[in-house]
Amino acid sequence: MSKEETKDLLKFLKPFEADTKEIVLWLREFVWDLYPSTNELIYDNYNALTFGWSPTDRAGHIFCSVAAWRTGQNIHFGFYWGSQIADPDKILLGQGSQYRYILVKNKRDFPKAYIKKLMKDAYANSLAKVKDESQLMQGATITKSVSAAKRKPGKVAAKKKK
Repeated sequence: MSKEETKDLLKFLKPFEADTKEIVLWLREFVWDLYPSTNELIYDNYNALTFGWSPTDRAGHIFCSVAAWRTGQNIHFGFYWGSQIADPDKILLGQGSQYRYILVKNKRDFPKAYIKKLMKDAYANSLAKVKDESQLMQGATITKSVSAAKRKPGKVAAKKKK
């Protein structure tokens, strides 16, 4: 099972602060425990380390994800097709046509029960998008992209007033 496959992810997390690493890995375990037969897709990009879960190996089928931003050390727990799932408590952020997320500051305030409900809807929505059942896979961790250039992790610099 790929929950144990952490080599690439731990390498990509090295530049991040300890508390960011702890939360990100805790969120990862949270999802893997609920959806052990899905696949983890990892993207170590220029401005963020992002990994999400999909019933296939395709980004378009990702139902939930974790993103650790290099500047500001913000952590998103997001839904790739979040605009298409019900959010009765209106906690999800984002105004675009697709992605919705919550900011995760600590484990204590993470709304586990509510997020589990959203994940259930997001997973069903993701499965409905799979048109070719031969694309379905189970339990793989796949590093999809690694950017050569990356922003250095750290706090966002305060803007100077004119």
